[in-house]
Amino acid sequence: MEEGLAYFWLIILFFIGLCIGSFLNVVIYRLPRGESIALDRSHCPVCGKTLAWYDLIPVFSYLLLLGKCRACGAPISPRYLLVEFLSGLVTAVLFFYFGATAVFVKYLFLCLLLMVVFFIDLEHYIIPNSLVIVGLIGGIVLNIAARDVGFISALIGMLVTSGFLLIVALVSRGGIGGGDIKLAAVTGLFLGWPLGPLGLFLGILAAGILAIFLLLLKKKGRKDPIPFGPFIVLGTIIAAFYGNQLINWYLINFIKI
Repeated sequence: MEEGLAYFWLIILFFIGLCIGSFLNVVIYRLPRGESIALDRSHCPVCGKTLAWYDLIPVFSYLLLLGKCRACGAPISPRYLLVEFLSGLVTAVLFFYFGATAVFVKYLFLCLLLMVVFFIDLEHYIIPNSLVIVGLIGGIVLNIAARDVGFISALIGMLVTSGFLLIVALVSRGGIGGGDIKLAAVTGLFLGWPLGPLGLFLGILAAGILAIFLLLLKKKGRKDPIPFGPFIVLGTIIAAFYGNQLINWYLINFIKI
């Protein structure tokens, strides 16, 4: 009985996550374009046709429409389907591991925020200040509520991650964008020390590996920009959920502790 009830709640949380993902898609599309997130009705970006409610059902509408606008037949970006599905999956998985706790709310907030940052930076090469502000406020409030990262740990994590990128930006004369520095402050605040800096290190490592491959394949030149925000997101997610295991593995195998 209890197991059946648990699965019921996981399904409910999955569908709630799908709905959250639908809203995140609105933010991802409209925020970098300066459009209202709350006031304007959803519409096709190609023909401008206002979408009916049955065209806005998360995941299902996309599949039923075969990824095309009902009015003009223009293709709909698969990003809409991906964001909605990932939001549902993340919501259900985090609830499965953390239950109805403040820690669940904290990491759900972090994952959804980073998802928005990932896709905006990937497409537009910017990280809006409004997302940084929301992240900083959310990090402070949720750290207090979850009590898994202390004040000193959060402060050190924030200063080390953002401070390191600031130094890199100054030395490289613009090699790192201001948005990346501010995003690093947010992730450092959420994860604290040492997981915040670890997440940044993993992001730098992933970015470096990809850059080498792109250069070897001649897909990018040495001066071509690559958005760094998605790599900070990737590193942060890995550090948040596997960081302690990685640190322990390193200490056991290389430091011999």
